[in-house]
Amino acid sequence: MALQGSEEIEEQLAETEDVGDEDVSVSPAEEITLPVGSEGEEDTDPLLLPWDRFSAWLHCICVVGFDLELGQAVEVHYCLLLLLFQKTSICYLSFPDSNSGCLGDTQFCFRFRQASGRKCSLGCFLDHFDRDAPVCLKRDPGHYYGYVYFRQVRDKSLKRGYFQKSLVLISKLPYVAFFHSLLKLIAPEYFEKQEPCLEAACNDIDRWPTPHPGKILSLPVMGTVLKVRIPTCYDKPGTSQLVQSTQNDNLVSIVLPSIHEVDLFRCFHPVFFHIQMLWELVLLGEALVVMAPSPAESSDTVLALVSCISPLRYCSDFRPYFTIHDSEFKEYTTRTQAPPSVILGVTNPFFAKTLQHWPHIIRIGDMKQAGETVKQMKVKKLKNLKTLDSKPGVYSAYKPFLNKDEDIIKQLQKGVQQKRPSAAQNAILRRYFLELTQSFIIPLERYVASLMPLQKSICPWKSPPQLRPFLQEDFMKTLEKAGPQLTSRLKGDWIGLYRQFLRCPNFDGWYRNRTREMMQKLEALHLEALCEEDLQVRVQQHTEVEAVDLVLKLKDKLTQAERDQLPLRPGTLTKLQAHIDSVILSLPEDLQGILHKPSTT
Repeated sequence: MALQGSEEIEEQLAETEDVGDEDVSVSPAEEITLPVGSEGEEDTDPLLLPWDRFSAWLHCICVVGFDLELGQAVEVHYCLLLLLFQKTSICYLSFPDSNSGCLGDTQFCFRFRQASGRKCSLGCFLDHFDRDAPVCLKRDPGHYYGYVYFRQVRDKSLKRGYFQKSLVLISKLPYVAFFHSLLKLIAPEYFEKQEPCLEAACNDIDRWPTPHPGKILSLPVMGTVLKVRIPTCYDKPGTSQLVQSTQNDNLVSIVLPSIHEVDLFRCFHPVFFHIQMLWELVLLGEALVVMAPSPAESSDTVLALVSCISPLRYCSDFRPYFTIHDSEFKEYTTRTQAPPSVILGVTNPFFAKTLQHWPHIIRIGDMKQAGETVKQMKVKKLKNLKTLDSKPGVYSAYKPFLNKDEDIIKQLQKGVQQKRPSAAQNAILRRYFLELTQSFIIPLERYVASLMPLQKSICPWKSPPQLRPFLQEDFMKTLEKAGPQLTSRLKGDWIGLYRQFLRCPNFDGWYRNRTREMMQKLEALHLEALCEEDLQVRVQQHTEVEAVDLVLKLKDKLTQAERDQLPLRPGTLTKLQAHIDSVILSLPEDLQGILHKPSTT
């Protein structure tokens, strides 16, 4: 992989635009099943091509500098190519607004749309790992994340008097804490040693094992080993398995306790009197804007908001750092229609006027240290948000459905007064949000589970039965005896909160995911029932044509089960293949030859 100059990039970008929506990335590795090995075991599958492992973690690495004539420009670009509009987005999003005054080193992240119709060439291969990831850590199919390490220092030798440059990692993985830690290792070395150091880092990354949930991964880069464990969807929510350094480690190890979590208490500290109201706003997919003094505080706060409803996935759009140059600027700031369901993080004072019509606005001042006391502030009316020097706080006319939980506020306040460690405050707040979200979602889970047909209704020779429909009023009736009051002490209008939730994108995304999981379970139960049948008896009772038809249908079932990773009992697919083989052997030799040929689809 050679270093690319700006002229080369311009030519490649032009070529990329000519191919339209065709993928221009490296070739895919097809149908790879990785062995489950010991800790730190490296993948050695021969079907992995050069830079496939790099592409499993990153789309590309960019260096964005400031040119007096061109403004922000991509100076260096490694690995997969970018479309022109993506390059432009990255250029503007990689630098803080001029008013932010970020001297020194700053880290933040942004998110932007993927070109429509474009698919990752490693898609099938990476889906294998996404299957076991929690919903909030799956690859984002429609967006890229950008992780930025920006440096601005005085330099009298330059015309502007400042050195300004960003190292940017572009990925589809929402591993915020991990990529920020990676940048802390790579960026300082790059700013000192330039391109050779970056090339060495890229080669290190291409030797990493693939991001496999549940495995402890040792990731060497720049003479240091990052040790991480990617959570799985089978982990108990709110728990984390500690990664330990071993005596056999030859290199310096950095153990990351989490790959994705931000410090909730630090982010919500300026407005923690309103955390419960903010939880409701995020849960209901309300249009929300965070106005902060810097991209770091903007992006951290937006990510904290999105994660506060975990393990529920936030299904609307969110932009940790949003600028006036974004391609969605007009779409998101128009006054001709209601603001969309999106959370925006902004720093430019221009947005105080442009987004004044938005229903919910959070103004964040400089984030206080965890030991500083925050004065209690009431929710302010939107009409008070008229000037650029408006005080920090929450500006909204929203009336929460649930009564305010004073206990959590007192607990956090007491922690501040007693100088409780920030990590402990963060753990308290994270557990509070988790318990609140689980209390809300358990009644929905219980009702949706009741829509599943009984197992005795599954007949191997008929199509799997359908799920019963979700009926809002039927669900509401269940809340009287099996509602959130069973697990939460909070009082209030839970019914009203549920009615509002059932109309928002978060419910739609959750219900689609649960429906898909239950349909796969039905398919798995149907397949297991089919495997328990004596197919030889079935074949003897039917014609040769019907036997061939049965073989073809069973082959389709086998292909579907492997493709969709159905939750089958161990040995089911082996048993199904044995059934197929036995039926084929009972047919004439000419048909056996035809049916034994592998499918070309």
